[in-house]
Amino acid sequence: MHCSQCALVSSSGQMLGAGVGEEIDKVGCVIRMNNAPTQGFEKDVGNRTSVRVVSHTSVPLLVKNESYYFQQSEDTTYVFWGPERNMRQDGKGHIFNSLRKIAEKYPKVRIYAVTKEKIQYCDGVFQNETGKNRMKTGAFLSTGFFTMILAIDMCDSIRVYGMIDDNYCSRVNHSIVPYHYYEKNRIDECRMYRFHENTNRGGHRFITEKAIYARWATRQKIDFKHPSWSL
Repeated sequence: MHCSQCALVSSSGQMLGAGVGEEIDKVGCVIRMNNAPTQGFEKDVGNRTSVRVVSHTSVPLLVKNESYYFQQSEDTTYVFWGPERNMRQDGKGHIFNSLRKIAEKYPKVRIYAVTKEKIQYCDGVFQNETGKNRMKTGAFLSTGFFTMILAIDMCDSIRVYGMIDDNYCSRVNHSIVPYHYYEKNRIDECRMYRFHENTNRGGHRFITEKAIYARWATRQKIDFKHPSWSL
């Protein structure tokens, strides 16, 4: 796929009250992540979804509501990523197996899996940017990281909606919002980010990743909105 302009819509609670749904829907290609719904949030996040990038951990959530994600959204292209143990194609990758069943049930839906080689490439990007081996730091790349790399490959310019920068949570007057705009009772975004950044095993390095995006934005056409970033 190639798009001249993309809207990459964050799943963050920053989107609540943003009122940019109409603006997002006017952008050529709209990219969303995991199970972030549009239904009931159209005013803030828009309605259209061109590409949805989904983590292996979110697959059961999509399957649980399969008519919404795969029947009503048959014009969406799905890109799934996950570790080899879940995505292997020899019958033992349980996530790959459930995706295959979905593909058979909804033949019109375009479903892709990120290859093992591309995941290794993304690990290499993380190491080049941070000087640290992702596996040795006990971290997992976030869906946002894979989505940003895909968007850079696919789009001439990117407008990112609802993503905070790497210094946001250390500012005294930062707003407290839910981690996801569609989950009201979960831990707030900054607490979640701090927890993940500092955990020894199994965390996402959300804050580090945002610092990487800021660097990329000085070389690529990436514009951050709601909140806007000063690069």
